[in-house]
Amino acid sequence: GEFEKGDRVTAAHHVPCNTCHYCLSGHHTVCDTLRETNFDPGGFAEYIRLPAINVDRGGFPLPDEVSFEEATFVEPLSCVLRGQRLARLEPGQSVLVIGSGIAGLLHVQLARTLGAGRVVATDIVDYRLEAARRFGADAAIHAEEDVPTRLRQLNNGRLADLVVVCTGAEPAIAQALKSVERGGTVLLFAPTEPGVTIPISVNDLFFRNDITLTTSYAGSPADAMVALELIRSRSVRVREMITHRLSLAETGLGFQLVAKAQDSIKVIIEPQR
Repeated sequence: GEFEKGDRVTAAHHVPCNTCHYCLSGHHTVCDTLRETNFDPGGFAEYIRLPAINVDRGGFPLPDEVSFEEATFVEPLSCVLRGQRLARLEPGQSVLVIGSGIAGLLHVQLARTLGAGRVVATDIVDYRLEAARRFGADAAIHAEEDVPTRLRQLNNGRLADLVVVCTGAEPAIAQALKSVERGGTVLLFAPTEPGVTIPISVNDLFFRNDITLTTSYAGSPADAMVALELIRSRSVRVREMITHRLSLAETGLGFQLVAKAQDSIKVIIEPQR
């Protein structure tokens, strides 16, 4: 077979069929097969079984330079890669990232790596604002400030060419719509609570100002391959984002840390401990 006992690998939990209408038109992450595939019994276990299709379409050998803990970022970074590709980020463009958790910080780093001009991040937690600065943001603004005004002050009087929304909080989405420049794009990267709808002015956003609203979900195996190379080459620094390493028995604590969203960024579980 392709893999042997003892090989170090990373694997995708959802994989596409590569032959349906959606896959053939480049939308692998809305493929029915991708939505139905999974690990058995799931994560947070000493051992897991991968269906044959996951091994075939979503199993990747780890380069020697990439540790297991760094490889935990392959899936989130592949999602971020797909998002910025769909949002058509161009070198030199200004980027505002709303929400500086793990996804937001990966967006900050990738935008910087892909040649963005000015990169600005927001959050409601000072710890994460400091992390955003550390990982490449030119400025970090507390989300309760007047973000559009601060953005103009930082960005030669202009709003952002690309706004990436990494939180499902309704005020964040409203803030994004006020922070995007004419001709710009808003990437909705996080789900809201169920049943949330947002009122939108067709004239102000679309008819007169050419603003694009787009979304992205998950990542494809091709995105995972690129993510793995960016991690291997240290083009995106991931090891420094890990704040907690916990045993399998401490998984509950891990979820509490992530849910509190205070002094943590990436929390990983080490089931081999």
